[in-house]
Amino acid sequence: MSEIIKYLSVRFQTTNKTYTFYTNDLSIKKDDAVVVETQRGVEYAKVITEPFDHPNVDFEIKPIIRKANQNDEEQFLQNQRDCLAAKDICQEEADNLNLGMNILSAEYTLDRTKITFIYVADDRVDFRELLKVLASIFRCRIDLRQVGTRDKAKMVSGIGQCGRQLCCAKYISDFDRISINMAKNQLLALNIQKLSGQCGNLMCCLKYEDEAYKDLRKDLPKINSFVEYDGEKYRITSMNVIARTCKLENHEHAIFITLDDLVKYGKYQIGNNKEEDIEDKEINNLEEI
Repeated sequence: MSEIIKYLSVRFQTTNKTYTFYTNDLSIKKDDAVVVETQRGVEYAKVITEPFDHPNVDFEIKPIIRKANQNDEEQFLQNQRDCLAAKDICQEEADNLNLGMNILSAEYTLDRTKITFIYVADDRVDFRELLKVLASIFRCRIDLRQVGTRDKAKMVSGIGQCGRQLCCAKYISDFDRISINMAKNQLLALNIQKLSGQCGNLMCCLKYEDEAYKDLRKDLPKINSFVEYDGEKYRITSMNVIARTCKLENHEHAIFITLDDLVKYGKYQIGNNKEEDIEDKEINNLEEI
């Protein structure tokens, strides 16, 4: 009789990503703690799904080593406490060598054969001397990993402009590319300070409704483009694609019409209109992140 194999999704404490492993231990259920082997070494993780029959990934799936026992849990908690002291030691040694590193966290593998230090720095760091010092202190493999400002915000967390926990810290596992064009699509004021998150880059939430706004603005002229309507020439000065209204202005007067009327009765050319104003020119060279 063939062995019954089940698949489970697990999550590690230091990341929002989920990973799939398999097991023949049918007693392992959702919310159980398990011990698994990853590229970083032997680690402690939590099962976040009930067992399922078909994996949702197309690469090699590794087995769960075992359900975590009391010794594993005690070791995991001890590692967490020791990581706090290890972080301070690494920061002190980096400062002594004038490396310009800001150590964000330290992470032991469950078996303590390896410790990973996460840091941010303005430039590339030559930490060869630091590695020697840390290896003599901790007596295990040392991994120094540099991350960017977005990763730092994800690890530190905080409250966003919406008043809620930062999305990157709460559930985002992979960062998408965010561009200033997403703000333009949503007709937002191009104020970089207001559009930037705590990481200093464009806010991730600009991407959430981007596709919807693209669809709503399809076949519509751009802001500041000219249109002929009711026998007069106007400039489109504002538009609300949710309320489906827009404002047209010329030297004599201003009118408000629906976007449906604009499309039906207005004369304009899609693709030849310009949407650049002073604000656009100031950030025209802003790169995607």
